[in-house]
Amino acid sequence: MSFSHEKQQFLNKPDKSSAGGIDKAIASLCKKINSMPEYFTTSSCAGRIILMPETGKKQKNVFLFRTHNSVNIDEIINSLKNNKINAIIYLKLEPCIMHVACKNIEKAQQLVSRARNSGWKKSGIISIKPEKIICELVSTEILAAPIADKSKILVNDNYLKILANEANKKLIQTRQKIKKLEKSFEKRTGLFRKFY
Repeated sequence: MSFSHEKQQFLNKPDKSSAGGIDKAIASLCKKINSMPEYFTTSSCAGRIILMPETGKKQKNVFLFRTHNSVNIDEIINSLKNNKINAIIYLKLEPCIMHVACKNIEKAQQLVSRARNSGWKKSGIISIKPEKIICELVSTEILAAPIADKSKILVNDNYLKILANEANKKLIQTRQKIKKLEKSFEKRTGLFRKFY
């Protein structure tokens, strides 16, 4: 199967992600990448703030709270009410991430270089197969802190506010890096000369 045929088949599939669609903040970047014949996106997340238990096991639908927008202390506290999961609950900020299928190794290397120059510093090639190369593009903004045991909050309101503010700041940084990567695809010829 040719790369272009696989791309067409993949992009025509229904979205099976837990979010049910591409995050609004990264949709324009995905569209730009998918418009190029040498690439297609296989998954993406614009970065998110979540509350989730650390059970040591991978589970589906374990989020007590999930948003791709800024958060406040009341949302955090309300999400912890009536929680019955017997585990420590973490407040986390996860950075933007994207998986992209590339037509060949040269295009994959160019994409990784472009992503790193745009602040997605944890980017690299994660799979090499004859029919396609998969790149994982990841930014660096991360926050993870235990804040509750079941529904009992373990920290005071001041600390929760600090955590929420830090998570919000990092979420803004991820948005800026998404825009920077998207902007790097404009005037492609000149930017390829600059980066390579």
